[in-house]
Amino acid sequence: MSMLKYILRRLLAAVPVLFGVLTITFVLSRMMPGDPVLATMQARFPTEAAYRAQYEALGLHLPLITQYFIYVGKLFIGDWGYSYSLVRGQEVWDIIMERFPRTFDIAIFAIVIATIIGLKTGVISATNRNKWKDTLLRGIALIGVSIPIFWMGLILQFYLSFQLGWFPTANYKTPGIGDPPPITLNRIIDAILSGQTYLVTDYLHHLILPIFCLSFITIAGITRQTRSSMLEILEQDYVRTARAKGCKERDVINTHARKNALIPTITVIGLNFGGLLAGAILTETTFNLHGIGEALIASIQSTDYWLLNAIVFLTTVVFIAINLGVDIIYGFVDPRIRY
Repeated sequence: MSMLKYILRRLLAAVPVLFGVLTITFVLSRMMPGDPVLATMQARFPTEAAYRAQYEALGLHLPLITQYFIYVGKLFIGDWGYSYSLVRGQEVWDIIMERFPRTFDIAIFAIVIATIIGLKTGVISATNRNKWKDTLLRGIALIGVSIPIFWMGLILQFYLSFQLGWFPTANYKTPGIGDPPPITLNRIIDAILSGQTYLVTDYLHHLILPIFCLSFITIAGITRQTRSSMLEILEQDYVRTARAKGCKERDVINTHARKNALIPTITVIGLNFGGLLAGAILTETTFNLHGIGEALIASIQSTDYWLLNAIVFLTTVVFIAINLGVDIIYGFVDPRIRY
């Protein structure tokens, strides 16, 4: 099967997944405790007539199945509804486009840093099995997967921000500084492309601590997976044969072992990246980044059906796209894989 046919088949298979997630989220959101009508009204104690009018304006008086088909129909023509949990009456699409790039900024940098360092440390740990380097790296990885990310963020804020004053304590930019024109989903790249290089320094200065938190936690998982895969590959017969033929150990590791050990590690990287894009909720809350994770929490607390459904739908699309990308990368990493 050609790559194009495989991609098309996967995209067709994703359609029922999307509708399944959308349907389940829609039904469960209507079962949430709370009153979405009161959340949309400015008056704290509205009259019965005003309440009824708003109830009907939101379409909640219609049968659930009718509400579902109306929502799905509007969703796929770009009408994602209005949110009342963050800014009263703001379009959900505008909130997504405002908040998602902030999450994307820290997610892309965190996963790139974690991948580079995690692959390297995992290989070093495996090739020095039970030696001091392996013990040290395994200890650091164990700390990384055990430490609560919000606790790490608070510690970094206390020592590096409050005590030393090296970094800002919160926010993704200095108040009063604007944003570059939206060219890509990454504001730093947009600032470079638009010639507003002064924004790059400001963004990075604010994002160093949250990126460090996210990358440190992710490095630990990638390191452990890479080490485990490398240890398994190093016991294979073709690796012993390469050594017996007189290949240098560096060539054995880089040419024969590391690439074959990447398959399970790529899966871990993809899942971590999807999780980061879905909203690094604790990190965003700790550093007050106002990303997509914070919007998700606000939508749940305020019974904001429209924003909640949109974020879950976006998250599903992100995970499907990343899983498809991971499967495609498999074919480039391992030529034995054919679609």
